[in-house]
Amino acid sequence: MEIKTENRKVLITETILRDAHQSQAATRMRLDEMLPVLEQLDDIGYYSLEAWGGATFDSCLRFLNEDPWERLRILKAHLKKTPIQMLLRGQNLLGYRHYADDLVEKFVEKSIGNGVGVVRVFDALNDPRNLETSMKAIKKYGGVCEATICYTTGPVYTKEYFVKLGKQLEDMGADNICLKDMANLLLPFDVYDLVKALKAELRPETKLHLHTHNTTGTGDMVYLMAILAGVDIVDTALSPLGNGTSQPATEPLVATLKGTGYDTGIEIEKLLPIVQHFKKVEKRLKDDGILTDKVKGIDVNTLIYQVPGGMLSNLINQLKKAGKEDKLMECLAEVPNVRKDCGYPPLVTPSSQIVGTQAVLNVIMGERYKMVTKETKDLFAGKYGKLPMPIDEEVAKKVLGDAGRITYRPADDLKPEYEEVKKKVIEMGYYEKEEDVLSYAVFEQVAENFFKWREAQKDGVDRDLAKGNVYPV
Repeated sequence: MEIKTENRKVLITETILRDAHQSQAATRMRLDEMLPVLEQLDDIGYYSLEAWGGATFDSCLRFLNEDPWERLRILKAHLKKTPIQMLLRGQNLLGYRHYADDLVEKFVEKSIGNGVGVVRVFDALNDPRNLETSMKAIKKYGGVCEATICYTTGPVYTKEYFVKLGKQLEDMGADNICLKDMANLLLPFDVYDLVKALKAELRPETKLHLHTHNTTGTGDMVYLMAILAGVDIVDTALSPLGNGTSQPATEPLVATLKGTGYDTGIEIEKLLPIVQHFKKVEKRLKDDGILTDKVKGIDVNTLIYQVPGGMLSNLINQLKKAGKEDKLMECLAEVPNVRKDCGYPPLVTPSSQIVGTQAVLNVIMGERYKMVTKETKDLFAGKYGKLPMPIDEEVAKKVLGDAGRITYRPADDLKPEYEEVKKKVIEMGYYEKEEDVLSYAVFEQVAENFFKWREAQKDGVDRDLAKGNVYPV
């Protein structure tokens, strides 16, 4: 069979160091499990290595007793040729609320200063106002700015909607545009049309980068159709942590494109020893009960209910805690109803958690919106940004009562934070460097616990024990 191909190298971003283990193993890969193969990864010829941001920051502090900033510096020391890529949630940074502009700028400055080369920045509501400060800072401090379109489905999400948003982000200074399909909802023929439309409108120098997962089993087909349509870069994960809820595996795509006009230039033989190393990491994660076969398979619920894999596991956990596991199908059916009520937000952090939790409450309380979370109220009130579609006014009255709504950029209400947080960290006795201020600003209690652990490692005395004159022997 003869298929006409272009002479156009396809670039690959490898996600094994970030999204692969975030998607399959709760972000539990340790730095010492990355170090043995960093030089080999650096020599492969990837466009970038996604290795920081997303949930890694929280996981380092909360579970791994690692300083995420130190991890970044060490990664950079070993990765001399390949840019480190991070995922940033716009005005939310790596947390779950909006932060003041001064904090956002400082966080971007330190991220790039410590080794990040490419910053993929997104907003959960596709509200460009929530990307303004971070995008300006990325450009100011010399990073590659990859602004993101969060893909989802719903009445407003037409091809014209996505193309208009892509052009707007490009006009705001984006070097790359990422089409982020976090739930693996983008189907092969749809991606072909959408990529064609975006490439026709974006400037030739603006790279189009596609991100998907393989939750529904369509990921490889999506990538192949996107490549035929003209996409420049795709995200893949080496096979030990590829496929399922992670990205499509790297090796099959490299092999598929070998010898064609889209050849990635990657030698599959060079990948094999790296794959063998990560098979050991995969085994450790399985032995620890963190990685299960469940995340490796195909989940058609995502296609039916439009629920991302991570959101599904959260729903199951919430129902388990409430002793209502039998209500799962009702909750899955309620998710699209809640999403419609609040203006069809894309289901990505934090909107996925907000919609999912409210759906669970609606079901287990036996009455819709009888109990409403603060986050749901804030979403309806515009405190996360502009919703893609008008909200249901009857539901809004029930959720908000007489409380008002805002139509301006939410961060406009926030006073500068950095100096106040710095003062607090110094008073607590934990300040060592500016990055400590940023860690505390984003994850207060988690960061404080890490600082205590760090101090105890240095002098062998736990501060809480020392307060009671208790010293280990």
